[in-house]
Amino acid sequence: MPAPSGIPSVRTIAMPSDANPNGDIFGGWIMSQMDLAGGTYAFAIAGGRVTTVAVDGMTFHRPVQIGDQVSCYCTTERIGTTSIAVKVETWVRRRHDQTEERVTEGLFTFVAIDATGRPRPVKGIVS
Repeated sequence: MPAPSGIPSVRTIAMPSDANPNGDIFGGWIMSQMDLAGGTYAFAIAGGRVTTVAVDGMTFHRPVQIGDQVSCYCTTERIGTTSIAVKVETWVRRRHDQTEERVTEGLFTFVAIDATGRPRPVKGIVS
């Protein structure tokens, strides 16, 4: 599978403190990186604050290992009146041989919110 195009929304290194006793990175840590990436991406589309309301279809294809460079790539799946669905793919560059592979993907839905935490129209969307 070819690497995704574009610039990742988040790029970080998987560290020993993020691993289980087998040396694989916790799925929850990966999911939090994906949520951060998706939220940053949705923030730009919404023109402001967003909050995560759902995560659907989360799939873990391969384990992430200590020292892997982790990159989360985002694409827009759909935009509603107040919501944005973002597909997030997580890829790694393996520390030991520099190969790249997709390890995780999921669909994150964010709702645009105002200063009081109430839903608001996505920038450019008129209700």
